[in-house]
Amino acid sequence: MNQGLTPLSSDTAATSPFSFETRERNLTELAANPVDLLVVGGGITGAGIARDAAMRGLKTALIDKGDFGSGTSSRSSRLVHGGLRYLEHGHLRLVFEASRERRILLKTAPHLVEPRSFLFPIYKGGRVSKWKLWAGLWLYDLLATFRNVQTHRMLGKRSLLKAEPGLKERGLTGGARYYDAQCDDARLTLATVRSAHRHGAIVANYARADRLEIVDGRVRGARVTDLPSGSQFIVRALVVANATGPWSDSMREQLGCSPALRPTKGVHALVPRRRLGNREALTIMSPVDGRVMFVIPWGDLSYIGTTDTDTEISPDELAADASDIVYLLRSANALFPNARLTQDDVVATWAALRPLLKPPDTADPGAVSREHRILEDPSGLLSIVGGKLTTYRVMAADMVDRVVQVLSRMDGRPLPEPAATDKEPLPGGEVHDLAVLIEDAEQQGFSHRLARHLVRAHGSEAPAVIRLAQTDPELAKPIVPGHAPIAAELVHAIQREMAMTLGDLLIRRTHVFYEAPAETINCLDSIAALAAGEMGWDDARREAELIAYRNEIDRMLAFRNG
Repeated sequence: MNQGLTPLSSDTAATSPFSFETRERNLTELAANPVDLLVVGGGITGAGIARDAAMRGLKTALIDKGDFGSGTSSRSSRLVHGGLRYLEHGHLRLVFEASRERRILLKTAPHLVEPRSFLFPIYKGGRVSKWKLWAGLWLYDLLATFRNVQTHRMLGKRSLLKAEPGLKERGLTGGARYYDAQCDDARLTLATVRSAHRHGAIVANYARADRLEIVDGRVRGARVTDLPSGSQFIVRALVVANATGPWSDSMREQLGCSPALRPTKGVHALVPRRRLGNREALTIMSPVDGRVMFVIPWGDLSYIGTTDTDTEISPDELAADASDIVYLLRSANALFPNARLTQDDVVATWAALRPLLKPPDTADPGAVSREHRILEDPSGLLSIVGGKLTTYRVMAADMVDRVVQVLSRMDGRPLPEPAATDKEPLPGGEVHDLAVLIEDAEQQGFSHRLARHLVRAHGSEAPAVIRLAQTDPELAKPIVPGHAPIAAELVHAIQREMAMTLGDLLIRRTHVFYEAPAETINCLDSIAALAAGEMGWDDARREAELIAYRNEIDRMLAFRNG
């Protein structure tokens, strides 16, 4: 994007179905009218609960103190996977469930969830032997009822080095290729929220639940602050669902509940793919501590992750530190000895807390169950804790099952049928062949790289972004030179994806924050001018947004300060 970009003036903004204006109307409605269910927490789990509940006909509200998915749900390993490493700890039911959910998401969100092959190298003296990997992969495919993308294949040393020439050869005995799926976690969360909205849920980001409202000893809503304006109001609800992930215990503490979580810190580091040299995704055993890690391609970059360490740091303050990055780079360099990665090679990082269930003992963090649990306080607050991104739809259904039972006991209403969340595509997923959409975009003059990016990000909604780009040559330009996302996506995000801040636009709606942090800073004034023109920011708001975004960059790269 050049420095002279001017804001788009569009009549469609006033009638946008999911914009900042929609949010204002939603807040007005929430302040005036009670709902059946208030879901607090707009991560993937809360989004799934709101979608499921709205599809069952419940009057549903969803709020989050930040952007949708701005916590753990946009800082994951970006995988929808069965969880091969969970077999080692005997979590067979979780693997079976996750494998089924992977299959469903590949169908309902094919633009956001795509198959990905993984190589698993085995080294002499390693914690996992070749026979153990062979047995584990057969069990993995069995638990997927042999309906995985493809069946695994064992590989000899020569075949593995042919696939990944940069791998350390010394001690390599062979390995395997197996299959899982990679996802855009932030946009998957957003699509789920938008689906909830389509079914009638009243949703708003940047709406903070300050405290629970108690009536006659029962939780009956929450006092909420609209953070942009500072106004406060009460949302009245028959049932409140606490789906705040690593913040869950904070909400439960208002009612005197003891902690239910053992949060662990997960950090990822993003490096140029050419520096690391990997061709495919890899599952590796860290030579530092023997735990399972991933090295996964993301366009021209690769991300290395993840750590899994106990921490008492607040999720609001979490960031990658120098020790996290050293651990990740040491692990990657041991497998790719010619890479010689240093901190200077790290383009970006992301860090999050996993809201894992508190175990009865001091088990190793990697062995802590990723299963979920629903807790009901005597005052009626329902909290969902634990779980993982892949199984969010099942978690949501379990929570809504509990909600409708509570509502039925309250007023005698009949129990609704389960929602068909496994069959209805998410927004953008209403497409059978992504290749056709890519070809259509190419025929309209877009490069294959850009066409593929638009279709992978927006699916069946890519033509709407393309039409927007065709209305103004400035909107067809890249946000950051040399990177695929274009300015039209920013306008689309404001008008149809409830983007509210520069962070929403550049971190979660597009990903240039991670892909090109330094270059994005150079273009930030023109990006802010576009956003200000679309959303009516005054000079003070625009300056505040610039400061907040630069602070996010500093936080992401804070590890360089030691």
